[in-house]
Amino acid sequence: MFNPSLTEEQQALIETARKFTRDSIIPVAGELDEEEKFPVDLFRQAWELGLMNVELPEAYGGLDLSTLDGCLMAEELAYGCAAIATSIMCNHLGALPLMVAGTEAQKQKYLTKVAEEFCFISYCCSEPDAGSDVAGMKTKLVKDGDGWVLNGQKRWITNGGYAELYTGFATVDPKLRHKGITGFVIERDAKGVSVGKKEKKLGQRASNTVDVIFEDVRLTNDNLIGEPGRGFGIAMEVFDKSRPMIAAQCAGIIRRCLDESVAYAKERKTFGVPIAKHQAIQFMIAEMAMAYEAIKLLYCKASWEVDQGIRRTNTSSIAKCLGADYAVKCATDAVQIFGGYGYTREYPVEKIYRDAKLMQIYEGTSQVQRMVIAKNILQRG
Repeated sequence: MFNPSLTEEQQALIETARKFTRDSIIPVAGELDEEEKFPVDLFRQAWELGLMNVELPEAYGGLDLSTLDGCLMAEELAYGCAAIATSIMCNHLGALPLMVAGTEAQKQKYLTKVAEEFCFISYCCSEPDAGSDVAGMKTKLVKDGDGWVLNGQKRWITNGGYAELYTGFATVDPKLRHKGITGFVIERDAKGVSVGKKEKKLGQRASNTVDVIFEDVRLTNDNLIGEPGRGFGIAMEVFDKSRPMIAAQCAGIIRRCLDESVAYAKERKTFGVPIAKHQAIQFMIAEMAMAYEAIKLLYCKASWEVDQGIRRTNTSSIAKCLGADYAVKCATDAVQIFGGYGYTREYPVEKIYRDAKLMQIYEGTSQVQRMVIAKNILQRG
């Protein structure tokens, strides 16, 4: 039965991530955002502390922590900066296709590299015309003798400009829609692999987001993840396992909004009293507190189900969707509580507001999550 209590080991993981956030992320987050700088040295520190690749199996050099463990750490990192948390946690997303469906040889080769070396592995799914509609992807794998030729363009690839490895999906025949999708893994230095433009974004600016382009890239069967045409199921399982971590990041954002708002409301005065005395402010703070408790429980339950091997897509989708929507609402209310100051870069809520919006977009928009949730409910009968 789901039990939300934490072990001493999990409390220690939280404290490690919290200290790193307090000492290394929060002091530089605003500057990194302003300069749109990808802080490689900071990520190296996170790797050295064991904050990256936390769920990689011990057999390949990983820490073999649970999904719940990873989510608890993700919350703490996102409290400091959602962009930095995204780039740290996206190594897990990039490795998941291999963890879900890779061969033993692939796991030994690629997962061991990620565990033992400081490097990035990026997940390549979205395309210029295929984001929410995964089955509409156009990146193509064509059989050529004993191997394959890969051509296409992937968009919105987190850490893509710094990655040494890419996992992703292409189609053997666009007409087959989801039945043609096939997984692959490829190294950055393979002939025909290149990186396109870096995106200029509204928020999460310290996270690198680029196009990754494949031009006549030759693959062997050893580069394929799973059987040809079975990639859609792999991609969906990856999202089931990764979405609780997005919800955990949302919880971190919400908690930061709450803490910043409470501190400011006690200090700022209007009409002769701190604004914390005004009921309108109290209601917004109360709603942030309720949102945090709800999303914390949801992501813990969703990650627990992943750890128990329970395949319930709905729990992950609900946690991700509600978490993202609440993160945006709480960030909006935090700016409102700060008033004119909240609209300036003098205080952190302006950045939090911009960062939060992406949570409703990546790894399946809030609208797509609602479609998934409704479909699963309606199919039960």
